[in-house]
Amino acid sequence: MSWTCPDCDRELPWKDYRHYCRRVDLDSLFVGRSAELVLAFDKILAEVSCWPGVLIGVTPNCIVFTRRVGFLIIRPMKKELDIKFYSAVAHPEKPVAKSAASGKKFENHIRIKTADEVGPGLFMYIRKSYTF
Repeated sequence: MSWTCPDCDRELPWKDYRHYCRRVDLDSLFVGRSAELVLAFDKILAEVSCWPGVLIGVTPNCIVFTRRVGFLIIRPMKKELDIKFYSAVAHPEKPVAKSAASGKKFENHIRIKTADEVGPGLFMYIRKSYTF
């Protein structure tokens, strides 16, 4: 069961869940970004937001997707989206650009520039992070 912070109105996995406690407009993260990046993000959002128990929060720098814990963080950059997801093992292969240990898990990054790069392979990584 989720909880809504009375200060920022953000829906969170539970009461006292640590979070950035200010209202941030999602559109503000895409000001000055290409329509292609917005489309790529929208494709990810349309798929992942339908998964059971997914909550979405916006901070000044990124969009955070949580279930029980954060499983996906998307940071709009100037010309690409940095997509961070978690796994039990390192992913040194492409399209993963970086995979580093973070406690008992691995933090992985994929960078995409176009909506065409958003497909089944990307969702496989995200889905595994969601169930991790």
